[in-house]
This record gives sequence, C-alpha cells and structure tokens, in this order.
Amino acid sequence: MPGTDGRSDTIDWSLTTWEGARREQLRRWAALTLEEIILAQEEMRELSERLSRPSSSAPGEENEG
Repeated sequence: MPGTDGRSDTIDWSLTTWEGARREQLRRWAALTLEEIILAQEEMRELSERLSRPSSSAPGEENEG
C-alpha cells in the first residue's frame, strides 16, 4: 500500500521527469573523479563493443574465454 512503509516522503519527485532524470545524471557525473570518469567510459566502450558483435552462443551463456 502506498504510504504505509514510511518512505513515501523521501521520494524526490522532481527526478521522475525527463529533465529531472537528466539533471540527476549530470549531478552524479560531476561528483566523479577524473579517474572514475575515464574508467566508466572505458567500461561503456567495452560493453558497446561486446554488444555490437554477433553472438554465437545461446542466450545467457558467456562466450568469453
């Protein structure tokens, strides 16, 4: 039931819009150190490369090795 867990007043409803979500994303990126930003970008690049390759294994199986 809404409001019965006592946490409903802690929700920042301004983050539930596209603009609010974008502001929060920018705020979180701004809080990162340069090293954390570079690491995150490297991880995103690696994920992008993995996802762009055609998969030869069944779904859920890792094909790294």
